[in-house]
Amino acid sequence: MNAIVNCSRRSFLKSSALAGGGLILGVHLSGLARRVQAAARPTSALALNAFVRIGADETVTVVVNHSELGQGPYTSIPMVVAEELDADWSKVRYEPAPVDPAYNHTVFGMQMTGGSTSTWTEWERVRKAGAAARQMLIAAAADTWKVEPANCRTENGHVVSGTGERASYGSLVEKASRLEPPQNVPLKNPKDFKFVGQPTKRLDAPDKTNGKAVFGIDVNVPGMLVAVVARPPVFGAKLKSFNADKAKAIPGVRHVVQIERGIAVVAEGFWPAKRAREALEISWDEGPLARLDSRTQREQYAELARKPGAVAKKEGDAANALGNAARKFEAIYDLPYLAHATMEPMNCVADVRADSCEIWTGTQFQTVDRDAAVKATRLKPEQVKLHTMLCGGGFGRRAVPDSHFVVEAVQISKAIQQPVKVIWTREDDMRGGWYRPRAYHSIRDGLDAGGKPVAWQHRIVSQSIIAGTPFAEHVMKGGVDDTAVEGAKSLPYDIPNLLVDWLPAPAGVPVLWWRSVGHSHNAFVVETFIDELARAAGKDPFEFRRALLEKHPRHK
Repeated sequence: MNAIVNCSRRSFLKSSALAGGGLILGVHLSGLARRVQAAARPTSALALNAFVRIGADETVTVVVNHSELGQGPYTSIPMVVAEELDADWSKVRYEPAPVDPAYNHTVFGMQMTGGSTSTWTEWERVRKAGAAARQMLIAAAADTWKVEPANCRTENGHVVSGTGERASYGSLVEKASRLEPPQNVPLKNPKDFKFVGQPTKRLDAPDKTNGKAVFGIDVNVPGMLVAVVARPPVFGAKLKSFNADKAKAIPGVRHVVQIERGIAVVAEGFWPAKRAREALEISWDEGPLARLDSRTQREQYAELARKPGAVAKKEGDAANALGNAARKFEAIYDLPYLAHATMEPMNCVADVRADSCEIWTGTQFQTVDRDAAVKATRLKPEQVKLHTMLCGGGFGRRAVPDSHFVVEAVQISKAIQQPVKVIWTREDDMRGGWYRPRAYHSIRDGLDAGGKPVAWQHRIVSQSIIAGTPFAEHVMKGGVDDTAVEGAKSLPYDIPNLLVDWLPAPAGVPVLWWRSVGHSHNAFVVETFIDELARAAGKDPFEFRRALLEKHPRHK
């Protein structure tokens, strides 16, 4: 995790123009192409760079370094590569990337998927990868025909000379793969695009439709057993003791082992493992959070909300303007913890041996998960291989800083010296996962005599999803978790006196990033309250908003 480049969503949007440069050049190193070729599945395809492999059968395989969670990188990234390569789209395939620094996120500095960044952050890099491969194929053809490369062009998976010679990419790839990859390659003018910007059928759709697609939970390897884990019933609880006699008596149960996060029951299938887990006799030291309930927590948050917080946005003098307003309004919004509830429950297959570790899972944090497995096994990074499987949803749940769902599988496999698949039930994940934080909002507004807002005070109390993570240095500003106030501090409505502040709530329940992050609760609060103000002003909510957006024509 030390290699992560820390930046907020806003700052990395600003830095997107810098996502190329030196980072781009790395994908063309011949040594990297050989390393990727060695890591690939047995195939007749040859690597021209980290992202492009071409087979003698004309198949073009694009190595994709972002996880497929339903958002489409297994099609969008191959489209961009194929565009610059002038490939025959009917021959284009995809393959998930191995864990390698070559595939690190161009902004975050590690291999990961999140923040709606999979396609735009790769735009420059994979265009150059496709264009470089195309140049190598042209060079190979030109050398074969003894003509100048400038007299050759490409179309639909072929190189064509000015005098009519024609050679397919598959017939040229062996010679091309021996060439030194070019460093500075010209890119297409967007007006010449054939694939990008056009409706395209997803490459992963057929297998997902006919049942051939392999998600993490579908993985089976020889000799594999299945495990479920009895985890603490309360966050922060510690194991005191357990008795596994009844669990071991259930047919099909092979092992009961203690791991860091609980007791793992390992069996020949999921159902005997689940039944045996229910038969375990466990005593827990539940700790201080055993007495925490929603009502008590609400009282804590309400008490915090009576104090001023760290200022996220301040314009004018909201307190004074509110005091002089013709009409005043106040509302409290209390939004609950939310589980990610991915369609595919959490799972991981691990096969730990004396000199190797192999992992199959749907993940959004390849680098972090691989490094966690390295630490758990005490093997070298090159001895740990992680296969990124299709994910049945993620929303951030498969990007956990402690890699717990991977570490559990690794620890169990290491203990039983056999491959194991750990499966979380829906109930396991709902009560023992990571959550969108509970958020308590206190919001006040004042209207003038004409019904126009003149003051807006918005206070948010929630746990921080960033504090204590490698992202904190750049996302925490002035004591404010920027993800907690996004959508609240960037209020587009023209209200002259504005104050948005934030107070961190006590930690304990594990919280995590999720789809749309702070906007998911802040937008609800802001827009619902705007509706209340419109009603109080006797105005149509649509027209009320339009009148407040004169300074933001795009929103309007």
